[in-house]
Amino acid sequence: KLIFIIAPLLGFILSLISWAVIPYSEGAILADINVGMLYIFAVGSIGVYAILMSGWASNSKYAFFGAIRAAAQMISYEVSIGLIIISVILCAGSLNITDIILAQKEIYFIFPLFPAFIMFFVSALAETNRAPFDLAEGESELVSGFNVEYSAMVFALFFLAEYGHII
Repeated sequence: KLIFIIAPLLGFILSLISWAVIPYSEGAILADINVGMLYIFAVGSIGVYAILMSGWASNSKYAFFGAIRAAAQMISYEVSIGLIIISVILCAGSLNITDIILAQKEIYFIFPLFPAFIMFFVSALAETNRAPFDLAEGESELVSGFNVEYSAMVFALFFLAEYGHII
C-alpha cells in the first residue's frame, strides 16, 4: 500500500517544515513571515492526519484504535496550547515570531503570564506523548499504538518526526 509509506513521510516532513519560521539567532531565519505562529499551528494540526493514516493503513483494529486515541490526545492539547499562545500574541501584538521575541526585551512573558506558562508546560508535555501522558500507547489493549505494524525505516521516520516535534 502506498499510504503505508506516505503516512510516516508526511509526519516527518511536517516536523521539518515547522522549523522554517523559527529564528535561531538575530537574522538567522529561513522564512520570516508575518503569520509565523499561525503557520506553526497549521503545520502541527496537519500532523494529526499522518497519525490517522498510519493507523488506518495498518489494516488492524488495534492500530486504528491507537491512531484515534493519539489523534484525540493531539487535538485536545493543541486546543489548550493555542488558547495559551493567544495570550502571548496579545501581549506582543503580532503573529510574527521575531516580533514576539523582540517584545520580551523589557520583561520575559513568563513572569506576567506565569499561570499560563504552567498550563502551557503541562500541555506541551502532554503533546509530546511522554509519561505520564503516554495515553496513546495503552499496551494492554492497543499493542503499541498507531505504529504497531511499522518496522525498519518507516518506523524510524515516525520516531524522527516525534522527536522533531518535541524539540
